[in-house]
Amino acid sequence: MIMIVYNIVIGLAALGVVVFVHELGHFLAARLVGIQVEAFSIGWGRALLKKKIGAVEYRLGVFPIGGYCKMAGEHDFESAWENSRQNKAPQAGSYFAARPWRRIVTVAAGPLFNIVFAALAFSLIWGIGFEYETMDSRITLDESAAAAPSPAQAAGVRSGDRVRAIDGVPIENFHDLRRIVSVNAEKPLRFEIERDGVPLTLVVEPLLRKESGAGYIGVMPWTEPLIAAVEEKSPAWNAGLRAGDRITRIEGVQIPNTSAISAVFAEGGELPALLHLEYLRGGESVAAELAVPEDEEASLGIRWQGLRYHTPRYSVWGAIRKGAEETAWMFVSTLRSFRLLFRGIDLTSSVSGPARIVWMAGEITSEGFGEGVGSGLRALLNFMAVISIALGVTNLLPLPVLDGGAILLFLAEAIRRRPLSPRVFSAFQTAGVILIAGLMLIAITGDILFFVRK
Repeated sequence: MIMIVYNIVIGLAALGVVVFVHELGHFLAARLVGIQVEAFSIGWGRALLKKKIGAVEYRLGVFPIGGYCKMAGEHDFESAWENSRQNKAPQAGSYFAARPWRRIVTVAAGPLFNIVFAALAFSLIWGIGFEYETMDSRITLDESAAAAPSPAQAAGVRSGDRVRAIDGVPIENFHDLRRIVSVNAEKPLRFEIERDGVPLTLVVEPLLRKESGAGYIGVMPWTEPLIAAVEEKSPAWNAGLRAGDRITRIEGVQIPNTSAISAVFAEGGELPALLHLEYLRGGESVAAELAVPEDEEASLGIRWQGLRYHTPRYSVWGAIRKGAEETAWMFVSTLRSFRLLFRGIDLTSSVSGPARIVWMAGEITSEGFGEGVGSGLRALLNFMAVISIALGVTNLLPLPVLDGGAILLFLAEAIRRRPLSPRVFSAFQTAGVILIAGLMLIAITGDILFFVRK
C-alpha cells in the first residue's frame, strides 16, 4: 500500500511539473507582449495562499498539481455569445484586445516551453551519462509470432543475422533496433545486415500492432543462454544452476539461444515432470534435472546475461546537442503516432489517460530508484521529458480548445483583418469540448481496463 501511494505521489508531481511548465510559457509570453494577466496559480482549487504583485495575483492552490494562467478577457467571446450574442469591444490590455500575432505568441509559448523543457531534461541526462542493459544487434525470428510469415521472415531475415544499420542509422544493439521499428509501422525500412560475415540489404515493412500502435517485425534478440543470476529456491536454483553457467541441451535438443528454451515450453503437449538438461560450468559439461513448474506462467528463476552500455562523456555543448537531437526525434515520432489513431488501433490500450500516466510515471521512477538514486532521477527526467513533448505536440494540433486550434483562428483573423465573430468562436470551442470529452472518455475507459488487468 505504501508503494502504491509513493508511486501516485511521484506520478502526480511529475505530471504537475509538466503542466506547470506549459502554463508558465503562456504567462511569460502574455507579459512579454502586453496582455494583462489577472492570476497565475501553482496548483488548482481554492487558493491556500495568494499575493497580488502589480496587476497579477499569484496563488498556491489546494491541489498543488500543475497550475493555470488566467488572462484578462480570455472568456469574453463565450460570454458575449451566451448573453447578448453581439460583438462587444474588448477592454484595453485584455486577451482579445491584443493583435492576433500577440495572441499567437502567447498561445504558442505553452507548447514551446514544453519542448524546451524536454530538451533541457534530455541534455541533463546525456550530460550526466547513464548505463543501460540490452542485448546486441544479433537477432532471431520470433517463432511465437501470430502472423505467418512475419515481416522479417517475408523479407528474408534469418535467425542469427546481425543488424548493422536501418535506413542508414547505425545499430549497436537491440534497443536501437526496437526504437526505430516501433515508430515506423507500415513504412518500408532498409535493413543492412551481416550473415555469416557477408553483408546483405533487405527491405522490411513493420506491421502495425493494433493494441499498442507500435511497429512490429517479428524478431527477438539472439540471447546466449548464459546465466547472469538465478533466483533462490526457483526451479533453476533447485536444479543446481548458478550464475555463469551456459545451458547447452534440453532433452537432447541443442540450445543455441534462449529462444530455443522458450520453444521447448511452447511446443505444446504435456512436458515430463523433470527435464533433462546439460550445461557448461568452467568448461566442463554437467547434467541436471529441471522440475517443470506446474503453473505455466511461473518463471524458471533465470536472468540471462545481457550487455551493459554506458554513454560517452559529453561536454556541456555536446550534451545540449544530444538533448536537442533526442527531442527532435521524439517530436517527430509523436507526430507520426497521431496518424496511427486513424488506422484502426485499439484506442483504449494505446491512449493513456491521466490515471495511467500518473501510475506509469511513479512505477518507472520507483524501479529506477530500486537500482540507485541516479537511475531513479534519470527515469523520472526521461518520463517527464517524453510526457512534456507529448503535451506540447498535442496542444499544437489544429483542433478546437487546443492551443493549435486557437492559433488557427487567430491566423484566420489576421488574414481576414477582421475581428472574430463570437458566434464562430463559440461554435468552434463547443466542437472542441465535445471532441476532447470523447477522447477523455476513451482514455479513462482504457485506464480502468488497464488497472483491472493489473
